Amino acid sequence: MRALDGLQGPMYVGTGCMFRRYALYGFEPPRFIEHTGVFGRLKTKVNRNALQARSNIDDESQPLTSDSEVGFPQKFGSSTMFTDSIAVAEFQARPLADHKSVKNGRPPGALLVPRPPLDAPTVAEAIAVISCWYEDKTEWGDRIGWIYGSVTEDVVTGYRMHNRGWRSVYCITKRDAFRGTAPINLTDRLHQVLRWATGSVEIFFSKNNAFFATRRLKFLQRISYLNVGIYPFTSFFLVIYCFLPALSLFSGQFIVQGLNIAFLTYLLLITICLTLISLLEVKWSGIALEEWWRNEQFWVIGGSSAHLVAVIQGLLKVIAGIEISFKLTTKSSGEDEDDAYADLYLVKWTSLFIMPLTIIIINVVAVIMGCLRTVYSVIPQWNKLMGSLFFSFWVLSHMYPFAKGLMGRRGRVPTIIYVWAGLLSITIALLWISIDPPTDQVGSASGGDIEI
Repeated sequence: MRALDGLQGPMYVGTGCMFRRYALYGFEPPRFIEHTGVFGRLKTKVNRNALQARSNIDDESQPLTSDSEVGFPQKFGSSTMFTDSIAVAEFQARPLADHKSVKNGRPPGALLVPRPPLDAPTVAEAIAVISCWYEDKTEWGDRIGWIYGSVTEDVVTGYRMHNRGWRSVYCITKRDAFRGTAPINLTDRLHQVLRWATGSVEIFFSKNNAFFATRRLKFLQRISYLNVGIYPFTSFFLVIYCFLPALSLFSGQFIVQGLNIAFLTYLLLITICLTLISLLEVKWSGIALEEWWRNEQFWVIGGSSAHLVAVIQGLLKVIAGIEISFKLTTKSSGEDEDDAYADLYLVKWTSLFIMPLTIIIINVVAVIMGCLRTVYSVIPQWNKLMGSLFFSFWVLSHMYPFAKGLMGRRGRVPTIIYVWAGLLSITIALLWISIDPPTDQVGSASGGDIEI
């Protein structure tokens, strides 16, 4: 997060962010540098004006040119007291006028002037402004304020801010600045990841895609926002990766047919790069290796379940127009004083369990079939078996927290898990027998040899 300060600042994701009123009201940054190229020559425009409306360079189809043309009621509503406070917010957002390049800035110490306490009419007007009906027929939620229309409205709001040229700063306080509750059991956690991933897919198929950003969004910052919209689509490759070891054990063929120096060199370089990145993440974040490993495990579990479903739902919404509905995530209540993690053991069946459960069952069945094939073969190929078993156990090790979470507090697996596992195992066995039937042929009845 701190490394992003060198771009335009970290992206706003979840709890723990504060916006300036001046930025939420749709104004341009007090100072921004805009580069425009004409036949390879750069022209630089530095904005130092104090009060400006939204720039013509925006991510909307109908730009606003000035406050006089549109009017404050259409932008900010009909509250006179609120529109009067906009000028105060603009004044507080000005840079200090202690440099010759800053014009119309605020003098040092201007924010320390005492303000009169709020009276009853002001409080009543504030309550009216924050009500749900106040934003009707205004630009709130569309081009001003907290942006609506997305499940991950926090990312969209932060993207709009950076796209207009605003910057953000990552701040670490000595005491915790924000505290809250979060879901801790498997079901609610996967539903939360599903909502986030679906919002990212919506961003990818909307006008908030970083491909359509303005020139004010820097290149590396653009890549960061592109990653937000693209990461759920990696679930397809992740699911294939989880099934490849099982396919290798079923077919008796190793994942890679031939190994050469070029391939091994490429694989070694990729492995070293990934290892160094992981070590840097652990060192910068200050977490233990066990916590990092748990995070990797849940990434595989969430990627093979929630991310995959989110992509499917996003495609259905774009292609077929099927709307997506979500239920709010149940947070940890912490009412049980004897066990602060009582909610951790709650197991509620959801369709998101199907894909991880399928991966576990298929890999377990493949391990058994691969071992039996090698043991009873005429010429056992133990090297191929060991290679395939390594990758299969690598997948199962990532799925271990999922299997453990299904057992709940008393280590009992729900009945529906047994039913699903039995039906799936029988289906896989019958399907594989029909695809690759046994080739053993018995000779004639007069005592012929057995052909294998």
